[in-house]
Amino acid sequence: MTKKYCKLVRDGIPDIIRSQGKHCVTRVLSDAEYTAKLNEKLTEELDEYLQSGEPEELADLLEVIAAVAENQGIDYSQLNRLRDEKRRLRGGFQKRILLLEVSDDLEKG
Repeated sequence: MTKKYCKLVRDGIPDIIRSQGKHCVTRVLSDAEYTAKLNEKLTEELDEYLQSGEPEELADLLEVIAAVAENQGIDYSQLNRLRDEKRRLRGGFQKRILLLEVSDDLEKG
């Protein structure tokens, strides 16, 4: 039985498949294909986390984010610095604030 995938996988997956006595067919993606497949993988891993809520899925999501950053020429530590700077300037999400509405005029109550 052959199962078709056409999806980006971690570097060690082909070796794991072969160690199980199975055969797999792979190829190396072009730059454009890699970028597109990384974006698909972001969505896939986010969906998996939203479905399961498992920490392992968050770890997978972080791994894909690190790969996206590297693919875009952004060092992961630089990404963390950008995250820290945004948190410093705009805050994080710890206060659980839900924005309901914004008006142009201050309404007198």
